[in-house]
Order: sequence, then structure tokens, then C-alpha cells
Amino acid sequence: MTTKLPSPPQSPPEPAPAGGVPLPLLGLRVVEFTHMVMGPTCGMVLGDLGAEVIKVEPIEGEATRRLLGAGAGFFPMFNRNKKSIGIDLRRPEGAALARRLAETADVVAENFKPGTLVKYGLDYASLSARQPRLIYVSHKGFLPGPYEHRTALDEVVQMMGGLAYMTGRPGDPLRAGTSVNDIMGGMFGAIGVLAALIERGITGRGMEVQSALFENNVFLVGQHMLQYAVTGKPAPPMPDRVSPWAVYDVFTVKDGEQIFLSAVSDAQWGVFCRVLGFDDLAADPELATNNQRVLQRATLIPTLRQRLATRSAQELAALFEQAGLPYAPIRRPEDLYDDPHLAATGGLAEITLPDGDKAGQSVRTALLPLTLQGHRLGVWRDPPVFGAHTRELLASLGLDDAEIERLRGAGVIAATSTSAP
Repeated sequence: MTTKLPSPPQSPPEPAPAGGVPLPLLGLRVVEFTHMVMGPTCGMVLGDLGAEVIKVEPIEGEATRRLLGAGAGFFPMFNRNKKSIGIDLRRPEGAALARRLAETADVVAENFKPGTLVKYGLDYASLSARQPRLIYVSHKGFLPGPYEHRTALDEVVQMMGGLAYMTGRPGDPLRAGTSVNDIMGGMFGAIGVLAALIERGITGRGMEVQSALFENNVFLVGQHMLQYAVTGKPAPPMPDRVSPWAVYDVFTVKDGEQIFLSAVSDAQWGVFCRVLGFDDLAADPELATNNQRVLQRATLIPTLRQRLATRSAQELAALFEQAGLPYAPIRRPEDLYDDPHLAATGGLAEITLPDGDKAGQSVRTALLPLTLQGHRLGVWRDPPVFGAHTRELLASLGLDDAEIERLRGAGVIAATSTSAP
């Protein structure tokens, strides 16, 4: 027999986004015990969709807040639309508070090593015994099996999972230029949560969801696994690959600028030759079909490089734009702040930085790449200042000011804030 828990306490109304943006997860409470990128990505996706996401941080604050270099963007990118509470789980009173908070949740998310949360009674078995409707999503390095106790990072699984091999030049494995497995692993965790919510609506019971870096990476390279299965030939790294399309390359053009140009069908090849004035290539019977052109790449691509070297990237972009051919300028991440399409479609949103030398400054961040009813999902809660919602959340559990201050003084909870963004 399970103990019937009281309904979750009512939190203050969430800030409403402008413009009637649909929030399908409004009213859903998520409590996350996460850090770095993978787990926080899952919470961010659920928060962007309207869930109340409560981030439980260690008493000193999540270490990601203090990362330098390539990690400097982690916290502000993946922790918008969340509340923050600081609790020392190593203290019995702190673990008990965290359990009380978790018992008010529809979803608990975590991304610690296997077994870490068991000692605090925050594992799925412990929480679901009291709350059978709970959905519990774990983000791990590996799904259960021989590797599950290994320590995994995005770079680790890229190396062991074939992605670094495919990205780098032969003999020079290279990780992808962003945290692809961490981000996608968090997204798959969120997909699992959404599926579990539908199941709970049918059966009334929650379930455990697991997502993992290694298995995510295997999914990413699955097309190359099947390439080998179908052709019997190992897939070479992308810089050395046999392209399925004849014209599909980066070209260095006038003044050393670079641009990606492609023609992936016979119809596009005809347009490509017409707009560039390459009538002789269009008439060459040995270049009539895509597969013929692929077989001629060793001579075709150098010919195109020579002919295009005197054309400017701007001129080529204009020609390809008008003709409807695929092309792309070569940009750096910072260039995207000036992208006219992102500006016109609302693909970037303002946030206030919570930490570091630029704390309090407004910057723009990338939104989820989807629309609901024609609306982009926005930011209605800035990445939280550490512990900004501690007092609010503990009061919702029934603790009075005196008890909150006692816990703060004892170092069980982080310094609290009387107001939160």
C-alpha cells in the first residue's frame, strides 16, 4: 500500500510569455539534480515548454557557474527558465529537505554517476515507492551494462564511439566543435519524459527514463555503421570521404574568402553550370549524371576551384540565392549575432547573466529550434542567481522564516534571497 501524498504546493504564478506563446507543460513541476550540460539541457527543454523547473545546487553553487574558456557559456545557455535552490545533500537535514522537494515533483532529473543519489534517498526506487506517479529521468555516460560505471565525457564517447574518427582527418581524430552528445543526450531525456507523461496520463503511473552519452553517440554514427553493412567498405573520415554528391565542397575564392557550394541533383547541376557560365561542363557527356560526376571528382573539383577563384563570395552567394541552389557562407559562432534571419524570426532572446565579471549584463541566447502555433518558445525566467529561490521554495514546503534562517546559519542551505527574477 502506498502513502497518498498531498497535492504539490502552489507556487507563485510563472511569468507569462508575451504574444500568446503556447506552454504545453505549464503546471508541471520538475526538480533537477544536474550539472554541466546533459542534465541541464533536459531541464531547459522542459522549462522552455512551460514546466516549473527547480535546480537543486550544491551548497557552494554549481561548479559550471565558474568555468572558464569553452565552458563559460554552459550555465547561461542551459539553465534559463529555472529556479535555483542551494542545499547541502551531505547533511542529513539537507537530504531530507531535498526529498521533501522531490516529492512535490512530477519529474525528477539527474545526471550523477550510478548510485550517487541512492545514499541520499533520491534515487528512483526510493522516491517512486512513495510517489508512484513520479517520472524519473537519469542522464548517464552509458546505459546499464559493462561500461556503466566508467566516467564518461562528451569527448570520451566521441573518441570511443567513432564520431571523432569520422570528424577528423585520417590519423587525426577530432571531437566535434560543440557538446553534441551532451546536448542531444539531454534532448533524448526530455523526449523520454514527454513519452512517459503520455503513458502516465493513460495508466496513472510514472516510470524511469534513462539517456546516455555513449548510446547517443552510437545513434549519431549509425548511418556510417549501416554504410559499412550495406557496402562492405569502412566509412572513411569525413575529410577523406567519398561524397555521394559531385559538387559538395568549400571553395576558396577571391581575396581568400571561403564559401560552401553544392549541386546535389542533375537538375541542380544544370542550373549550377548555367548561372556560372560553365556551358562546356554542362555539355560534357561524362558529367551528365551525378554518379558520373562523382567518379570524375578528382578532376572536376580542381577545375571548379580554378574557375571560381576569381569570383567573390558575395557574387557567388547572390547567384546561388537567386537560382535556388544550396550554398553557405563560412561563419564563426559570434557572427550569428548579426544573422538577419535569426533577427527576423526571433531566434535569439535576451537573458541577464547571473555570474562572473559580466553578472547583470544582458546578452542574447539561442532558443529551441522549433515553433508552436507559429511562436518561438522564449525566455521568461533568466538563468537564476545562485540560491535566488531558496526562501520561496522552502516556504512552499511549510518552513517558516525562523526555520529557514536556522538552516542557513547551520550551512544546510545556501544564502537566500527575498526576491527572485
